[in-house]
Amino acid sequence: MRARRRRCAPGHPASPVDTAAYQSEAELERALIDQLVAQGYGRLTVHDEAGLVANLRERIEELNGFRFADADWDAFFREHIANGAEGIVEKTRRIQNAPIIDFQMADGTLKNVMLLDRDHIHRNRLQVMNQYEAGEGTHENRYDVTILVNGLPLVHIELKRRGVVLRQAFNQIERYQRESFWSESGLFEYVQIFIISNGTRTKYYSNTTRWQKTNGDRGRKTSASYQFTSWWTDAENRKIMDLAPFAASFLSRGTLLMVLTHYCVFDVSENLLVMRPYQICATERILNRILISESDKKRLGTLDAGGYVWHTTGSGKTLTSFKAAILASRMDGVDKVLFVVDRKDLDYQTMKEYNKFQEGAVNGSTDTKALSRNLESMAADRRICVTTIQKLAVYLSKAERGGEVFSRHVVFIFDECHRSQFGKMHQAITKYFRNYHLFGFTGTPIFAKNAGTGGDPELRTTAQAFGECLHKYTVVNAIDDGNVLPFRVDYVKTFHHADGRPDERVEGIDTNTAWQNPRRIELVSEYILDHFAQKTKRDGAAYQYGSARRNGFNALLACDSIPTAQAYYKKIRELDASRPGPNLKVATIFTFEANGDEADGMLADESMDADAMPAADREFLDAAIGDYNAMFGTSCGTDAKGFDTYYKDVSMRLKGDDGVKKLPENQCLDLLIVVNMFLTGFDAKTLNTLWVDKNLRMHGLIQAFSRTNRILNSVKTYGNIVCFRDLSRQVDEALGLFGDPNAGGIVLLRPYESYFKEYAEKLDELRTEFPLSGFMLLGEKAERAFVILFGQILRLRNILQSFDAYKADDPMGERELQDYQSHYLDLADKYKRQKKAELSSIADDLVFEMELVSQVDINIDYILMLVERLHGGNASDKEISEKIRSSVAASPELRDKADLIEAFLRTVGFDGGEGSQKLMVDAGDTPAARHAYIQGEWKKFVARSMEKEIEEAVSEQNLKPQETRELISETFETGSVPDQGVSVGKIIKPVSRFAKGNPYGAKREAAAAFILAFYNKYRSLTRSYPADLEYDADKPTK
Repeated sequence: MRARRRRCAPGHPASPVDTAAYQSEAELERALIDQLVAQGYGRLTVHDEAGLVANLRERIEELNGFRFADADWDAFFREHIANGAEGIVEKTRRIQNAPIIDFQMADGTLKNVMLLDRDHIHRNRLQVMNQYEAGEGTHENRYDVTILVNGLPLVHIELKRRGVVLRQAFNQIERYQRESFWSESGLFEYVQIFIISNGTRTKYYSNTTRWQKTNGDRGRKTSASYQFTSWWTDAENRKIMDLAPFAASFLSRGTLLMVLTHYCVFDVSENLLVMRPYQICATERILNRILISESDKKRLGTLDAGGYVWHTTGSGKTLTSFKAAILASRMDGVDKVLFVVDRKDLDYQTMKEYNKFQEGAVNGSTDTKALSRNLESMAADRRICVTTIQKLAVYLSKAERGGEVFSRHVVFIFDECHRSQFGKMHQAITKYFRNYHLFGFTGTPIFAKNAGTGGDPELRTTAQAFGECLHKYTVVNAIDDGNVLPFRVDYVKTFHHADGRPDERVEGIDTNTAWQNPRRIELVSEYILDHFAQKTKRDGAAYQYGSARRNGFNALLACDSIPTAQAYYKKIRELDASRPGPNLKVATIFTFEANGDEADGMLADESMDADAMPAADREFLDAAIGDYNAMFGTSCGTDAKGFDTYYKDVSMRLKGDDGVKKLPENQCLDLLIVVNMFLTGFDAKTLNTLWVDKNLRMHGLIQAFSRTNRILNSVKTYGNIVCFRDLSRQVDEALGLFGDPNAGGIVLLRPYESYFKEYAEKLDELRTEFPLSGFMLLGEKAERAFVILFGQILRLRNILQSFDAYKADDPMGERELQDYQSHYLDLADKYKRQKKAELSSIADDLVFEMELVSQVDINIDYILMLVERLHGGNASDKEISEKIRSSVAASPELRDKADLIEAFLRTVGFDGGEGSQKLMVDAGDTPAARHAYIQGEWKKFVARSMEKEIEEAVSEQNLKPQETRELISETFETGSVPDQGVSVGKIIKPVSRFAKGNPYGAKREAAAAFILAFYNKYRSLTRSYPADLEYDADKPTK
């Protein structure tokens, strides 16, 4: 029997908060515990591991209805609960995917031991404890408040007094993760959800958010930093920030248990996704519609049985629909869940996304025969099926109306279906199926105001097709919550009309000719090439993306027709080829347009069938795919299989992610030229710019713009839109309809003048308060003021750098920026050391903008170029020496390599001694010879240094030599730094995992710390171990 539904409502409206009295951190903690006890939590007053383990045993025995013999409990605890070879990932997998453990008792009997009851959630026992003292870590730590579920710590709460920056609590949990969560028996590695609060502001996030941050994998989108923490809200998307109402809602027993057991997804990439409140609310309302229809059968097959979810593009509709489909398929009475998309390419993308959440959770339908088998099968593993409207239409056209499948209880979930196609599909579903629900997900609903005039007049709006709106989360909500980025829109005028009419109102052949005029295409192409590095931040915005070092972002160019796309492809490649430096990696993709864009703003479909293209277009695409094959070593084509391969490969290289690892920068696309493809339903975190040379409005405008506004890191702060047509009226109309009439102030960035004025004022303040001449910071108060002010300047520079006027206007020179940055990094290092030493400081809550500092980072190629310049006689020793030292001091990437660089400089005779004379002889007397020699010496030096550090660590930590090298090699290959789990355990020589003081845990932590530090030090110097230091030819040097 499948589980009954229980509600998890996000949602009580925020209650008034008493703000009259001062509240210390200790008082805040006591108030929270008293509130949780009043809400039905048990109070546990233990402060050490012995008490924690004893309570765990009692709760597990209580849940399972039997008592362990002491020997059985010891074996169960050591083998399955506190196995020293397991870390956060393994423990999370157990809680989320396998909370029932098969265990053989000493007498031979088998027991199914349950850690968590997912089906009957109120059988789980909740307790709250505080001030737990963790011993045997690298530092002794005392934790604020922990929530235990059946004795296991599954939720941890870190508190700060009111007025302290919330991020300080986030950083403190990072320290616990690094220093002590793994210690003793490692029970705190079971924590699934972290909550941080300063009383006034409260947020939550998953354990893998914290784990990725701690392990330095900054590029993994999954939430590797503070910006991926979430607010809890009520059903109307109003934030519940104060701790007391947050605890009343999120920490109510039913809600918390439902979030832990039903609204988390541990995906195939080993990321724990905790759903956001609007996702949970929408899922609940879908499930409740199904539940109500089970008791009132008359609703089945009517609009009352369904509804639609309006969640803006980029807010995670795929995860919401996945959870809704999974949970609906488990409900009593539901026979089949059918997820329907409107194009073959979205079918592929949806299947790929679903399989990321849970491998094999859904079945795709490659053709109508496969769809027929999936629909007719009652097998448990075929309850969910993904298909397209087109395949479903063909299946229904051939089906007999009286078939058994049509009497089954079927849930249909439609994703962004086009109105013109859905009208016919709606009629077919109502004609054949009898017991159905229709649910739709959309980021841009059709209302009466923006409905077209064609098709069935009773199916023109989203509400007419699906029923009422079940939940709404608009682009304004998403940007306000920080779940997607705002847009910055530029308008570049390309021609003028003598009578002053706006571009979009001029119709006829003359206007079309003007848009496609070769001279205009050339001018726009030149503008794109002139400003490409600026808009995509290629001129210095370096960041780590998984195992790959990325320099800036990539872009789409949206064209009004296939001929225009072809003209841009030819002209951009032609102009780029004549420019110095590496060429952009440019591609185009199109097939044919069955119809033009629809009157209501929907983007017309492009078929995935390249065979139907006119001969001339197919010939052009063949040639473009040939260019692509030569660029990336692929073998795509325009036949059915070859084009499908091309589409998927383009998608992969635009995302920079093959589903397993991040791609090196030289294997990614820089610019993709399209008509309509990739403007809907496509997510690429590294895409930040859309160049627009087509008329967009309503749905199509929001969909296209939203390709650019996915969150990645602190460098990507907005989506860049550059329009070569005046779309200002259309932008205002779309934002008013899909946001609210005042949405522009939230969704769009302020004008350039506003940001520049603020920047200039901050810069004047910096020069006045902290002049470089005799730079001195007296006391922590001055240090704090400098860090805050310079951080504000870095954030403003990050925004201003993509404005065309900024480069000429910037009053801050490169040397001045570098000097201030060096002082800024000195303070970052100082406070980092203080945190490690647990020294208190009034600057504990300072936030250092390290990713923004990295935008103006100096790479190792630049340092080697200075060495070459010295030995080429192009500058004095003193000048070059000062330049190298100041560059290394101002570089967050190179500061930890300063000793390495200094040692190398001595080996190549930088000191002007005998080594220098030898180098002059060995290197030769031409620039090319010197370049090759210096590069070769550097590669050999790095390889020797890596081996030396490994040998020292193996000796000092008593590690297994071969296994250590293999793990380091794997780390460089995958870009994933291991935690203290199974992989690290393999390199440690035998030691009792259960000995007093947990020496195994300490050795595991030390080994993991070495791997992390080694990888961070060398990852920008080599792509592999053993060292392969062939430099990326496309990597620019400063």
